[in-house]
Amino acid sequence: MKRNAVVAQSGGPSPVINASLAGVLKACGEYPGQVETVFAAWHGVEGVLQEELINMNQQPESELELLISTPASGAIGTCRYKLRPDMEEDYERILEVFRAHNVGYFFYIGGNDSMDTAAKVSELAAQKGYDLVVAGIPKTIDNDLGDEEFTLIDHTPGYGSTARYWMSIVSDANQENQAISTSECVCVLQAMGRSAGFIPAAARLADPERRMPLQIYTVESGHNLESLHDNVNRQLGLKGRCIVIVSEGFDVGNIGAAYDRFGHIEYGASKQATAQVVANYLNEQGLNARGQASWQVPGVLQRSTSLCLSSVDVEEASLVGRKAVEIAMIEGSGYMATMLRKLGDKYELYYDKVPLEKVAVSARQLPKEWLSPDGLDVTDDFIRYAKPLVGEEWAEIPLENSRPRFAQLNIEFVDKKCSSYIPLLYRG
Repeated sequence: MKRNAVVAQSGGPSPVINASLAGVLKACGEYPGQVETVFAAWHGVEGVLQEELINMNQQPESELELLISTPASGAIGTCRYKLRPDMEEDYERILEVFRAHNVGYFFYIGGNDSMDTAAKVSELAAQKGYDLVVAGIPKTIDNDLGDEEFTLIDHTPGYGSTARYWMSIVSDANQENQAISTSECVCVLQAMGRSAGFIPAAARLADPERRMPLQIYTVESGHNLESLHDNVNRQLGLKGRCIVIVSEGFDVGNIGAAYDRFGHIEYGASKQATAQVVANYLNEQGLNARGQASWQVPGVLQRSTSLCLSSVDVEEASLVGRKAVEIAMIEGSGYMATMLRKLGDKYELYYDKVPLEKVAVSARQLPKEWLSPDGLDVTDDFIRYAKPLVGEEWAEIPLENSRPRFAQLNIEFVDKKCSSYIPLLYRG
């Protein structure tokens, strides 16, 4: 019997999240005997709770084709709505909406929190005797989903493009710093990564031969403001300039942190930026060269810009979305599609599955063996790991009137069949 499908996105956007969405849509179209209509939930699980569903079968094919190169999550929206185990009413509401719209397949694109939600929805459906197949699709620019042995997933879609972004802007920043070093001798750049250092580590891809006066401070580095100051001054004594890449999660003390609904620090909404604290500290303590330290925070640009899309990342994000549909149709419920690296010197992936409950509780940091002994750099092993992910070519971005042409979907919700509902986190 034909059933309908719902696809949703969750958490922070990524440059290739819509490529995974496109992969899901195309793959569902290849199972006409099993999938009738694919609905997209507007702004993730919140769209399910509020019965805001978009019929993707009625979207122009030309717009759906553009999803592959459309960055971030503006096409169907995402959310930071964390479903806790005790929020039974919300979980019941999800099943109520799915029953009303004859939904037999639920595809959830997100990180470990999202995979936890997907696992719980799958378990509840089984307990209630509701025939629902739930499949997860990995997404996070932080690359912190999985384990440090890389047995659950090699890397997450979105990381390759963000790594390419950092490879590019550090190359540019080096030229700027070299030009203006007599007045701005230290350039401090803040990279995303609350608790894992994969993103700041990608700065090394701009200079694998280690010719730049580059220092990288990940959350795993073991450094603090005092040691950072000492290291920067030592570098200034050698070359008169220094580029500092600091993880947003680097401990600089109280930054007046703001928090999102997942309980994560929202660095862009906090009172001070980590890079700002670092630059102020360097200037206050004194620098061993002419000039001062300046700071920049690329912020959400690193997860939403299309200009640095990795062609490898785009392709892999699409394929893992397709794999999730294949798993749902053949293997059943309770799995996340995953990407694993084949052994050997040549970079090659294979696509597999991993139980949702395994990946839901996973979290990894940059492996210690990929950090240099002084904690200021990453090793060649990291470079060999990350280099293939950024690709050799720029991804193709369609243009219209000289501007990037992104997907423009028709956001109209299907007729509601359930009573109105206020999600638990919205109630006073």
